[in-house]
Amino acid sequence: MDHRGEFRRAALELGVPDDEIGRFSEHLRLSIGLFGGGDGSPVGQFGGVPRLPVGMKWPSAGTGPLPLLLSVDCGALPRVDGFDLPTGGTLLFFVDQEMDHEDDSGRYAQVVYVPEGAETAVAEVPGSVPVRERLDLYAEIGAELPRWLQEGDEDWHEYWEDLDWEDMSPFQQRLARYMEDDLPHLEELRTLAHDLWPSGAGIVIGGYADDEVIKSIAEQTLAGREKAGEIPAIPIAKWDSHLEQERHRLASEWISLVRERPGYEEYCTGFVIRHDDLAAVRVGKALAVTDFKAP
Repeated sequence: MDHRGEFRRAALELGVPDDEIGRFSEHLRLSIGLFGGGDGSPVGQFGGVPRLPVGMKWPSAGTGPLPLLLSVDCGALPRVDGFDLPTGGTLLFFVDQEMDHEDDSGRYAQVVYVPEGAETAVAEVPGSVPVRERLDLYAEIGAELPRWLQEGDEDWHEYWEDLDWEDMSPFQQRLARYMEDDLPHLEELRTLAHDLWPSGAGIVIGGYADDEVIKSIAEQTLAGREKAGEIPAIPIAKWDSHLEQERHRLASEWISLVRERPGYEEYCTGFVIRHDDLAAVRVGKALAVTDFKAP
């Protein structure tokens, strides 16, 4: 389905100029929400026991087998622009959430891709690994925007509202001018996108990577470039401004592969990956981050 065309036609009917629709669409990402209890054929499952390629061992962290979080049938998922999932095969997400939350090495999470046509069998469950109750998952399309274009994000917009123009960084001023001058119909376009593709699913494939994950990657990237001499040492007073720009840049390079929406008193895991690694099915390069929300 031509989702971009659908959005453009609906926005034109609202009287929004075509060039502004194009600018807004550059930032609009469609995601795939997964939820239980739907109609039709399921596109995956939460928990349960996976089908692994014949002869493949159950994924392990070295210290023990990893629990299966969920699996999705790539061929059954709806196709969305700008998200280069494989057209067939299965993605399996394994993670020990408690250990991954405490350890940032990444060894307690793995993504496995089983190509279409591979000979598989229901895996024999290692005795020490917990198996979540299986829940069939169904799909719906959702719309997402980067943090700086979202409405009412208290960590972003309210912070801006407390700043006088002269107190903003040059980068913040550029974004503010862009929203005001180049996206005068921002509110209407934002509302239209979420009206066309509303989604409150608890598990999301695609869309924007979690901002805290991008922040962590940006911090490591800047520090690494400084250490390697690729960029001059950044004064402490200018670090936040450089970090903000790097986060903005990296948000376009990385995409959420899958993530659980956070809930209180429970672990939630997100996997992120670069666009080019996903297109090449290098899912082993995905990074996982597990958070725990306490009341």
